[in-house]
Amino acid sequence: MWLAPRGSDKLGPMSRRLSGMGDVDPLAVPLPHGTEVTTRVDRTLGERLVPQGALGRVVGSGDGFFDVLVVGVGTVRYSREELVPRKVGQVRYARRREDAWSLLLPCVVVDAVVGSRTWGLSDETSDEDRRGVFVLPFPFTSGLVEPPQDLVSEDGSRTYWEMGKAIRQALRADPNTLEMLFAAASQPASEKDPMGRWLVEARDAFVSVEIHASFGRYALSQLSRLSHDTRLAEHRAIVLGWLRDDPTLALDEAAARLAKETHIVAPTPEDALLRAREYLKQLYRSMADQGLLEGREWTALAAYARAGESASLPTPRELRPKNAYNLVRLIDLSIRWLRTGEPELRVRDELRPMLLDIKKGRVPLAEVITLAESLTPELEAARRESKLPRRADVRRAEVALRKVREEAARRFFEGREGPFGKDAPTAPEARWDE
Repeated sequence: MWLAPRGSDKLGPMSRRLSGMGDVDPLAVPLPHGTEVTTRVDRTLGERLVPQGALGRVVGSGDGFFDVLVVGVGTVRYSREELVPRKVGQVRYARRREDAWSLLLPCVVVDAVVGSRTWGLSDETSDEDRRGVFVLPFPFTSGLVEPPQDLVSEDGSRTYWEMGKAIRQALRADPNTLEMLFAAASQPASEKDPMGRWLVEARDAFVSVEIHASFGRYALSQLSRLSHDTRLAEHRAIVLGWLRDDPTLALDEAAARLAKETHIVAPTPEDALLRAREYLKQLYRSMADQGLLEGREWTALAAYARAGESASLPTPRELRPKNAYNLVRLIDLSIRWLRTGEPELRVRDELRPMLLDIKKGRVPLAEVITLAESLTPELEAARRESKLPRRADVRRAEVALRKVREEAARRFFEGREGPFGKDAPTAPEARWDE
């Protein structure tokens, strides 16, 4: 935040941001899934005209096309030149992300296969997910422009963290980071550079009893939240059904009906009514923020339901079976790691059939919650009896980070071959975002 100096003709606070990425072209930036977009052409869908300027959200893509969930219409297919990101901030973010990916991908030093293929839970439909670490060439660390901390592919299947960020995450016992490091240790080809090997060799420094909280307790809390969100999603379907049948239904009438028919638990009937009303407000605000509604108001939700497209509303990502099975897997992994001191990333044989059934949606969420809760005593006992250190070895972690940073600087100043020396990408120059 910057304040105009005394005597300036510009009054009040003024926000500016340093940038160094390429020029912003709304027609050229990538459109990752979830991006809110505006259409640039009219499109006929059956007997219905979807006009230019319609708002939507990217829900799928393929070779030369994007599937867009258009507000009040449903899923419509467009080519890239027929779409622009809805907000200026999204355009800039997408451009920066693409620039960072193209510039720094050669600087990846760890590239490991993770996910279901590593856990022993993959099938013919499973994607290959990769995570790893990149090192910033020296010029990226010496200027005003804040360097990228993440590299993410357009489809989200490949994610790489900057070395310092990866180490800080590992010190907090972040599950994704620790699993990446130990998966890399079993995949020799994942180490793309000696700097990556130094980090993988230091992986034991990041292991501590903290995995009890970051793996096990975190998974239990997320499963509890998943149960809550599932009930809310069921309420959403109910409310949209009411509005399809009666578009004139008022907000207060819907709240009273919801409180009664879904048995909302509250100290008094008045409190239950207030909770139901607040839920309905959260519902239409959330759907508007996702680009599904024309406005953040009850009438917009009614219009959406009246259009008859609510049946095609996608399941929120957090409610998909994949999330539930992964959370149960995390609890089991933390129990075994705390007990043995060894990270057995591959799921044990006796649990695999149940996890695959959860993944494919064959197990009701209530049963998943019961299974997870039944593991809680084992999780707590494993924490009490664990021989793992109380905290990660921060000194060893810092030695590894300094060694990597010094090596990257040495290669640059010595002009060595490769992406950290004479072939290092040009660091972006600082300029103001206008």
